[in-house]
Amino acid sequence: MSLLQAQDVCLSLSARPVLQAVSVSAQGGEFIAVIGPNGAGKSTLLTVLAGLLAPDSGTVHLDAKPLAAYAPRDLARQRAYLPQNPRCDWPLPVERVVALGLTPGLPAFGGFPPADQLRIDAALQACDLQSRRQQPATTLSGGELARTMLARALVGDPAVLIVDEPIAGLDPRHALEAMRRLARLARDEQRLVIAAVHDLTLAMRYATRLWALRDGRLLADGPPATTLTAELLRELFDVAACVSGEGGSAYVDYV
Repeated sequence: MSLLQAQDVCLSLSARPVLQAVSVSAQGGEFIAVIGPNGAGKSTLLTVLAGLLAPDSGTVHLDAKPLAAYAPRDLARQRAYLPQNPRCDWPLPVERVVALGLTPGLPAFGGFPPADQLRIDAALQACDLQSRRQQPATTLSGGELARTMLARALVGDPAVLIVDEPIAGLDPRHALEAMRRLARLARDEQRLVIAAVHDLTLAMRYATRLWALRDGRLLADGPPATTLTAELLRELFDVAACVSGEGGSAYVDYV
């Protein structure tokens, strides 16, 4: 079971503090939703936790080993990262784009090894892309491309999955399916899933834990039912809101 730890992480971009002494710890089996207003530092934190951006100070460890000590290929086997608003500029078939989430040793042309083909088929099915298998990725709608990129992140069976706004641009059906898929990965397969999520109701219903950020600081960390309060919503978003219902029927209501 993977363990990801960040201690006193600080980072400035263009002389502006973006992360300020952020300390978090997470392990396999958790689905953590990172919430907060625009500019809170959510995307930057995910990039640092993925090992793609080094902090100015502080440490990040995966399984007690500094991220900087991993060879890029070894880190890629351990964790998958899906950025916000991913792009595909080449007219590759959807199947081939999804396959990019596997090892760099895949053939550039022709068929896939049988074991890899099974993984690709499973990822396509999980993200409702079977009918788009041979369609050029450059012709997909925004939501279809988002599902393709999520399938690419899932196909390698990473122990740690870090995704930035995985349901942005998805219709309600596919947004629900994506959140359910992420929740199952954590619950049933004991993966660590960390996702920036703007839909607070879906975060309440499917995540096992929330990290709340504002102005680069971690304001709250805990189970959704006890963490997402009217007071926290006011502090995070400057809005009057309340949380109603429990578990799968919980929702955020704005006054």
